[in-house]
Amino acid sequence: MLYKSLEFKNVFGQKIKVFEIPVLEKDNCYYFMIHVRLQIFISFLYNKPQEKSCYSYREYSKRKMSWPDYQDLFRMKEFKNNA
Repeated sequence: MLYKSLEFKNVFGQKIKVFEIPVLEKDNCYYFMIHVRLQIFISFLYNKPQEKSCYSYREYSKRKMSWPDYQDLFRMKEFKNNA
């Protein structure tokens, strides 16, 4: 699975980095859920002063999603011959 990261400055001028954001096709059944939860997570980080500067979207999703959905989304595909 491909992941992306996002860096921005919040209202207070703190530099915030969110990493491990999954890249999904628009026809994926989890696309909308990831998109909406990412907006909620970023708005929370943007509007309040933060103690940390780096956040994992994967860890956030682990707390907010149901466990079967989380496993389906983040399970790693095994490649043949280390390809």
